[in-house]
Amino acid sequence: VQLQASGGGLVQAGSSLRLACAASGSTAASINTVGWYRQAPGKQREFVASISGLRTTNYAESAKGRFTLSRDAVKKTVYLEMNNLKPDDTAVYYCRADTRRSFFWGQGTQVTVSS
Repeated sequence: VQLQASGGGLVQAGSSLRLACAASGSTAASINTVGWYRQAPGKQREFVASISGLRTTNYAESAKGRFTLSRDAVKKTVYLEMNNLKPDDTAVYYCRADTRRSFFWGQGTQVTVSS
C-alpha cells in the first residue's frame, strides 16, 4: 500500500483545510481503518481521527466538533475536513492505513496555522 497525503498549507486561525489521503497499490483494497495523526515540533506523534471500513469514526478530543472524516471508496481516498483551525493545530499530519496484517504510513503534509 502506498499513501499520498496532501492538502496542507499555511492558513490563518479560524480558517479551514481539507486533507486527503489517497491509497494505491495492489493491496489497497484490503485497507480497513485509515487514521490521521499529527506531530508538532518537539512533540510526539498523536492521534487525530480515524475511520473504519464501515465508516465508524473516532476523534481525539482536540478534533471533536471541528474536524470531520469522510471516505470515498471508489477513489480509495480519505478526507479530513478541518474547520476553525487554531495555532495549536500546527503540525505535520500523517495518514496511516491498517490492513489485517500490517499498517502503512504516508509521507506527511504540513499544516501551519498563524494567529
